[in-house]
Amino acid sequence: MKTTNINLVIEDFNALLLPEKEYTLEIIRKITIEQKREALAKRIKQAELNYKKGKVKKASLKDLYADLAN
Repeated sequence: MKTTNINLVIEDFNALLLPEKEYTLEIIRKITIEQKREALAKRIKQAELNYKKGKVKKASLKDLYADLAN
């Protein structure tokens, strides 16, 4: 991520009128939520695949921590 690009975005954003800023923030918020959903869906698919392949362990939290320590 380039600082100069971020600075340009901030400068352009500051030039907007308040209603435009609010609208822009709403759009950015929705885009961010959608990207988080997509990342979560990808992680869920990977977890399901791991489960089907038998790569998932069932244990107590204490046992899982002990496994991580080894």
